[in-house]
This record gives sequence, structure tokens and C-alpha cells, in this order.
Amino acid sequence: MTLLTVSRTDNPSGTPSPTIVAGQIVRRLRQAQDWQIEIDHILECFARGFGGHRTILFRLRDLPGQGFAQSIAAYWVDPRIDAFAAPPTTINQALVESDPLLERLAEEGRQGKIFAGLTRDLTGFLRNDFEQQHIKSFLSVAVSAHGHLWGTLAVNDCIVERNWTDDEIAALEIIAAALGDAVERSLSEYHVSEIIRRTMLQASLDAIMVVDETGSIIEFNPAAEKMFGWTRDEVLGKDLLDTVIPTYYRKGYNNGAEYLAGRGSPMVGHRLETVTQNAAGEIIPIELTANEMRLADRRLILGSIRDLREKHHAEEEINRQREKLHQNEKMAAMGSLLAGVSHELNNPLAVVVAQSTLLYEFAPDPQTKLRAEKVRAAAERCGRIVKSFLGMVRLHPTARSETDLNQVIRAALEVTAYGARSSGISIDTDLAPGPLSVMADADHMTQVAANFLVNSQHALAAASELRSIKVRTFRNADGSAGFSVEDSGPGIAETIRDRIFESYFTTKPVGVGTGIGLSISKAIVDRHNGKIWFEPVEPAGARFVVELPPMQAGHGTAMESVPKSSGLRHAVIIDDEPDVAGSLSDILELMGVKARIFSTWDSDAEALLDQPVDIIFSDLRMPDRSGITIFREIVAKQPGMAQRFVLVTGDLIGAKAELEQLPPNLKPHILEKPFSTFDVRSALSAVSDQVADNE
Repeated sequence: MTLLTVSRTDNPSGTPSPTIVAGQIVRRLRQAQDWQIEIDHILECFARGFGGHRTILFRLRDLPGQGFAQSIAAYWVDPRIDAFAAPPTTINQALVESDPLLERLAEEGRQGKIFAGLTRDLTGFLRNDFEQQHIKSFLSVAVSAHGHLWGTLAVNDCIVERNWTDDEIAALEIIAAALGDAVERSLSEYHVSEIIRRTMLQASLDAIMVVDETGSIIEFNPAAEKMFGWTRDEVLGKDLLDTVIPTYYRKGYNNGAEYLAGRGSPMVGHRLETVTQNAAGEIIPIELTANEMRLADRRLILGSIRDLREKHHAEEEINRQREKLHQNEKMAAMGSLLAGVSHELNNPLAVVVAQSTLLYEFAPDPQTKLRAEKVRAAAERCGRIVKSFLGMVRLHPTARSETDLNQVIRAALEVTAYGARSSGISIDTDLAPGPLSVMADADHMTQVAANFLVNSQHALAAASELRSIKVRTFRNADGSAGFSVEDSGPGIAETIRDRIFESYFTTKPVGVGTGIGLSISKAIVDRHNGKIWFEPVEPAGARFVVELPPMQAGHGTAMESVPKSSGLRHAVIIDDEPDVAGSLSDILELMGVKARIFSTWDSDAEALLDQPVDIIFSDLRMPDRSGITIFREIVAKQPGMAQRFVLVTGDLIGAKAELEQLPPNLKPHILEKPFSTFDVRSALSAVSDQVADNE
């Protein structure tokens, strides 16, 4: 194609010169509020003033996924050629990249060069296209607006070949410049969209960055400033690779654009989770969405960045709570299981304790008495172990009473003794002399001591040398008391000592620990207004210490007293376990109390209430009716029997919730299984005292 040399020709007589037409158009554009309203009239005046047959205003637009395209913004054609002239053709980026002439013309257009000539001098796509449109001669110039190439203004002669004059070229440039100014001033669709985009950019809660094809940052919104710690002015023009990309990811890349293109895993056009780096060098987890944009000849990449730190923290908290709920459910399930097991164990244990007691009472010789006492002691120890397990797994509120810490340690040792013996671990105890009384929940304190002992056993599992645990109780000068558990294991690393009381933090292998033992222990001690801490042991080992506040004035040392004679003579026993009921009846008979036994509470049993009844013993858990249901029915008919009713149970902790629902003045007495003669005599004494107080 040859760019024609301009040769001046005269306009037809009476036709305004191109310069005058240009002046008229410029004036009209300046007066118009929206150039789009005037564009059709302007193109007609432009064509007639230039003696052309068709005028077109082309618009460059960015199409998603297709790059830019040259579309038709406005179009006027002389009615004389309308019948045979084809409409202008839309040209997209793919077409330009496939045609050398179109590529050259696109580059020259961006440089502001005039495109003018004859169709017969063209080659390739343009020649075929212009011939189909019956174009003989053409003249076009770029229209710039908002600092970039906005479109093209063109005039065609569809009848004769002509050379465009200097006046015509100059006039066309004037009109194109005025049109570009009008586009910038006008509240056109583009202008409104630009305002909306700018507002969205500034108001976005996500960080937004725009980089060009070299990786240089050309946009940085306020959210990005907040996230990364740089101001917009500080970061504009800098390479993405040298700013927000973590140092250890930069190796092997020349610039940020190359990094975004990736190696087999490009980031552009995808949503992915990755990390970034702020001005302080902090690594931040983010969600990145990178999209490519085409702005005329420029290739830009817009990145929308969402800070995932809060999301990750929330997910971690949800996981912690889920794990905590799971552990609580496991503990609750274990509590229910042990409640059932304790019921099944305590019934035969109650028989063993009672019968061994009776055997001891009636033994004909000292050797038989000694054997009976051993059986009774072993059965009572079994009962204490069951109660200790129940106390640890039942999640009941803290109920403080005068508690002997020495007895707490003994109970914890009974629960954990087998694990120590089977692992070859020796346990040394140093207990303070006499009762070591504090105000505490015995079950909860037993749980704390057992947790310490179990942790020490786990710590010693891999030890090849001396395996020993030392347990000590103490009383301080200020009256506070406590206990400590020390082991000869590897100890606790200094770097994690401040985390050992956190929930679910554990250094044990998977399947060995849950990470909740020490956190539960701390929570229990805190509820008792006590202190719990860790001490390193030299040369190796760990010591955990609990200290509880002194007892307030008015609480003395708990002393056991021998119950006095009750004076009760007639008893009713309701129990679905014949052996348990029979054993209780035998013990009562030793104490001068005649008992009648019923396996269920029916009309025959109810009739006994019309006869003299001094005390009623009822099992708590029975198939037909529970002991509390029977208690309610009896008290409803004879309120005075409330103080003569004793519930017999092997799971007092589990029964507390049911008992708390009863009115304060209508609560039965409790006899725990397995029971000894001392326990039964205590129950008789309690009933006798209450009856005497109310008479």
C-alpha cells in the first residue's frame, strides 16, 4: 500500500471547505452535553463537507476472552450508494494478529499516523473487505480519549479514486481531536463505567493490584495499602517480583509477569490459594484471582487478593471446637458406659461386702475372720475404684466439701496402679501425717491427680533407665495445702512449656493422648481458686504441683464417729436384685431391724404402708419403676415418709441431676453400693436423727 501524496483539488461550487466544516463540527461538539446525541448529524456534515459517501466512527473495545475488537460506534452512508455499499466490518484482535498489514496499521494508529490511500493499492484482508464495500478511496485518523487510543474516524469515497488534500487531512485531525475531547467531557457510558470502576476499586474490601506485561505495578487500591503496608505512591512502578512475592518464590524468574505466568501452573485466569509477603516481610495466606485485560495494545493483569488469615483462624477455631465437642461426646459416652458398668459391678460387690461382713461377724475362728476381712477389704477397694472412675468421667459441677487430700491421692493411685505396675514403674509416696483437709470436690481432685500420674507413666514409657514417680502431699505455713507428682522422664522442652495447659496441645504420639488432661486439670484447680504449675527436675524429669487455699474458719478436721443406735425396728427393701436385697436384710437383722423384701413396687407392697414401717430402702435403677418414682408416689400419700426413705445406688454422681430436681425439704437419704455394716448403720442413724428433729 502506498500512502498517497496529497494534491490539492478544488471543492465543488457552493460547498464549504473542509476547514469550515471542521470548525462547525468542533463548535457543535463543544456545545453538546453528550456527543452521542449529535454524532449522526456530525458524521453527515463531515461526509458532505469532504465530498465523501460514507463516514464511520470506529470504537476499540476489550471483549472478555477475545482481546480488543474494532466495533462501529456510529455510521452514515450516502443514500446514493446505500443500495450497493456493504456495511463496515468489525475487526477483532485475532484477525489483526493474523494479517501483517493490519498489524502494521494498528501500530501506526497508536502512533497517530494518518491512514489514507486507494483500495487498489492494498493487499490481504483490507483489499478484499474494501472491495466488497465498494470503497475506492479512504482516509482515517485515530481518536484518543482518557490517555489512550479510543477509536478511529474515517471517510470513504465509494464512487471515484481521489487524492485527499492537506486541508482535508488537517480538518479530519481537528474533528478527531475535538471528538476525543467530547468523549472525555461527556457522561457517556464509558465515562460512567470508568467512574464506577474507580469507585469500586477504591471501596473494595479486597486488595486489588494491576500490573502490566513487564510485571510493574500500575494500580494499588487502599485495601492493598492496608494489607501490604506500602502506600500507593511507594509501590507504583515497582516490580511485583521485588515487592509482594515471597523471597523464596522469586528465584528463577525475571519479573512479576513471568512469575504470574507460572511454570506449568499459571496463575492468570484462575482462583487459587497461595501466600504473599508484606512490607514487613510477613508471609500472609491469600486467595488470589488473576485475570488478563487488553487495553488497546497493552496487556494488563488485574489481581484481586483476599487476606485469609481471619478465615484460617476461624477454621482453626471451628476445628478446635469440633474436636472439643468430639472429646466431650466421648467423655459423656464413657460416663454412660461406666454408669452401666458400675451398676452391674456394684450389685455383686454389695453382696460380697455384705456377706463377707456377715461371715466376719459369725466366723467360728480367727482364721476365718481374717479371710472374711480380706474379702471385704478387696470388694470395698473395687467399689472405690469404680467410684473414682465415675467421678473422673462424669461432667458434674464442682461441689466442694471437706476433703482429705491424702485420701484423694490414695484414690488416684488405686485407679492408675495397674498401668504403673505393668510398665515396671515404681511409685514412692510421701504423704503428710494425719488428715490433710481442704475444701474441694474430691472427685475432681482425684481426676487431677490421676491425670498427673497417667502423664508421668506415658513420659516414662520410653525410658530405658530408672523409671520412678514420686507423689507428695504437703501443708504450708499459711494453711494452704496441695500435692505434687514428679517423674524421672525426659521432661518438657522449654520452648513449649508455656503451652502445656492449652486444650488439645500434646506432645504424645497419635492415639496415646488427647491433649485435654492438663487443660481440664487447670480448669478444675482454677474453679477451686487454687494454683497449678510445672517445675523442671534436675537432671531430667517433670514435676506438676497443685496448691489449694486454706480452709476458712469454722471447718475442722473431719473425724469419723461411730453411729449410735437408731431405734428403728421395721424396714421395707425394694430391689430387683434378690442377692443385694437379701444381703441388706441380713445386715439390718444384725442391727435389730426386721426387713420385708419386694422385687417390685405393686399393690401388695403399697398395702404395707398401712402397717408399721420405720424405714424404706429402694434401689434407684429398676426395670419397672425407678426409686425416685416410688419415692414421689409414697411421699404424695404419706409426706412424713420422705425423711424415712433411703435410695440405694451404685452411681450417685449420675443420680445427682435427678435428686436436684426434688424440693429441698423432700430429699431422700442415700446409701451407696457396695455398702458395709458401717454404711448401713450410718443410714439408720441419719434417718433416726431426722425423725427425732421433726417430732
